[in-house]
Amino acid sequence: MTAVSRFELILLLMAVIVVLDLIARRLALPRAAALILGGIGFALIPGTPDIEIDPDLVLVLFLPPLLMSSAWFTSWRDFRADIRIILQLAVGAVFFTTLVVGVVTHMLMPSLPWAACFALGAIVSPPDAVAAKAVLSKLPLPPRVIVLLEGESLVNDASGLVLFRFAVAAALTGSFSIGEASLNFAWLAIGGIAAGVAFAAFTIVVIKRVLDTDLVIIWTFLNAWISYIAAEKLGVSGVLSTVACGMILGWKQHEIINAATRTRAIAVWGVVVFALESLVFILIGLSLRGILSRLGGADALLALLPATAAIVAAVIVSRFVWIFPGTYLPRLLAPKLRARDPYPPLAVPFIMSWAGLRGVVSLAIALSLPEGFPGRDFILAVTFAVILVTVLVQGTTLAPLVRLLMKGDFTAVRHSPLTEAQARARVATAQFAALEKQSLMPDGTHRHPRLVEQYGYRVNAAKRFSEEFETLAPHRVDHYSAVLVANAAGRAELLRLHRSGEIHDSVLHAIEEGLDLEEVNVRRYV
Repeated sequence: MTAVSRFELILLLMAVIVVLDLIARRLALPRAAALILGGIGFALIPGTPDIEIDPDLVLVLFLPPLLMSSAWFTSWRDFRADIRIILQLAVGAVFFTTLVVGVVTHMLMPSLPWAACFALGAIVSPPDAVAAKAVLSKLPLPPRVIVLLEGESLVNDASGLVLFRFAVAAALTGSFSIGEASLNFAWLAIGGIAAGVAFAAFTIVVIKRVLDTDLVIIWTFLNAWISYIAAEKLGVSGVLSTVACGMILGWKQHEIINAATRTRAIAVWGVVVFALESLVFILIGLSLRGILSRLGGADALLALLPATAAIVAAVIVSRFVWIFPGTYLPRLLAPKLRARDPYPPLAVPFIMSWAGLRGVVSLAIALSLPEGFPGRDFILAVTFAVILVTVLVQGTTLAPLVRLLMKGDFTAVRHSPLTEAQARARVATAQFAALEKQSLMPDGTHRHPRLVEQYGYRVNAAKRFSEEFETLAPHRVDHYSAVLVANAAGRAELLRLHRSGEIHDSVLHAIEEGLDLEEVNVRRYV
């Protein structure tokens, strides 16, 4: 396939993605499931060109920006507050699932070496950050559950990759040292986090000196790949480096990036992340043909079906076995923990267990197995099956389960004395005080009397709303609905003036930007 043909194929895939996304919205399906099914259907069309996925390219191209995007918007306070549970999932659950899958695989395939069995376990053990974000973003889950699941998916790839490397090395060399593996794991983790902190500090310096919006946005993308690739070159975890870098930049963005740059960056990143996520899932579906050809066709796949089904079940069940005791035993044994963080309803660990979706990282790792590795084709088939079942079955049924089971809440005790309304009142007071000081003249009059009047009104309105939230909330909706009506009328008049030739395009864009910002802000309350 020529370079031009590859480019044309990518354009075709993007068009297919648009159609599949519209179908998913119409049928209320998870987008990930629709894209994978679409990719499978596309791959099975006679005459469709074979698409070989380069695992190294997939990891480097897709993983860093998607990890950076997720980490950027992760709440550091929530992440830190629940670090015990996140590590329990990201490290403990990955190790446990690797062990269970390895044992089950060896029982079903005694001829397969133990190291190869554990390599399969390491491949399918970590839930995928891309799949988690794609599915969880549309679910009515308590915020804390989303923090736990997304936090797990950000960190667990590092655990799975480390275990995979050890298992492959053991399979190829026939030797394994627990002490050496533990030291390597610690070095990869600590070194990766340290590298991410260093890259974040360097990026902050660059952003403070680069004032151009476009250059700042480009640098944020470059930083995602730099933090990953450079860390891997240094022999530490690129995943943890990117996550640490993204979380620091997300925390510091409010101080180092101005409003205009941040607004444009969020828009650009949103489009790029959507395209990358969509391509990831459709490529998973397209990889079916290559896997079938390696196995020798559908008949060979059917012959492996019983063993594959048992291993898929082991992957799913092991997560339940780990999460349920891990949720309740620590609280049972530690009264202080139980007082600070009471027992959650049973629906919480059940939903978290069912939400263990696998994705492109597992497929890319499986494809990276060297030729001649024991059971390579079998491992590929099982990995693909695990991805299909977790995304198509678990991902599709997750929303109905959440609506059925999540009657209670799962919220840790958080020390947040102020509500949003009270915080807005404080901000309005600070704005008014600064403006009043700036406006006041020596003779006691104001340089900007109208502004003082407007900001004083905002202070009174914000304070009243914070004190009478329940009573005034419906009035606020009605108020902002009227603002939207006025905004639409102004937009229609602006467009009429432009179409009639009474204003230049530059005037149109300048006024339209203000109307857009007003509409975006107002729609948060309607």
